[in-house]
Amino acid sequence: MTSGKTTLVVLDMAGTTVADDGLVEEAFTAAVQELGVAPGTARHTEQLAHVRATMGESKISVFRHLFAGDEEPAQRANAAFESVYGRLVADGRCEPVPGAREAVEQLRREGRTVVLTTGFARVTQDAILTALGWTDLADLTLCPADAGGRGRPYPDMVLTALLRTRAADDVRQVAVAGDTSYDMRSGTRAGAGVVAGVLTGAHDEAALLAAGATHVLGSVAELPGILARAEAGR
Repeated sequence: MTSGKTTLVVLDMAGTTVADDGLVEEAFTAAVQELGVAPGTARHTEQLAHVRATMGESKISVFRHLFAGDEEPAQRANAAFESVYGRLVADGRCEPVPGAREAVEQLRREGRTVVLTTGFARVTQDAILTALGWTDLADLTLCPADAGGRGRPYPDMVLTALLRTRAADDVRQVAVAGDTSYDMRSGTRAGAGVVAGVLTGAHDEAALLAAGATHVLGSVAELPGILARAEAGR
């Protein structure tokens, strides 16, 4: 339950406010090919399954796992991933989830502070924001490096959003929304009053609920209404 009005809303990007359209998997495949992991091989299939299961996690953390903690290939793969993803975004392969911009604008009109977060590096986050014309859409944008390097499922980005904006007096006044189980775990670990899963991205309703979602929405466009009803006690 929330403690009074929700004053801080922390929203994921890819899959939640930004349509992914398979770009993460496409960029991942291109990245690991540069390190000799060919599509169709058993190793690629195994690695892709891990990428799907950990959608929402910091990408460098994913690559560290895939390369067994060997930092050099993990860094090479991550750099290649970010480069390919950036090119796809620059080529126009980036669109907002329908109603996402309008939802953010409504939340801010209602006096709520909105922060956009991502598991991507800052360079990729900025490329997405620029491509969509969203550089001034939210009050703040955060990537894992902005929160000390740990991304989801850690609570660090949510808590960094609270500390940087000072928009809430209580973690229960924070709402978190995302499309992955890692988003849900990040929100619950931060103590957010609302942890909303959305069905426009990687994980289904069962996975979101199992990871702690307090609500499951068709899309982020429904979030303003959910918060208004929660505050009205309905």
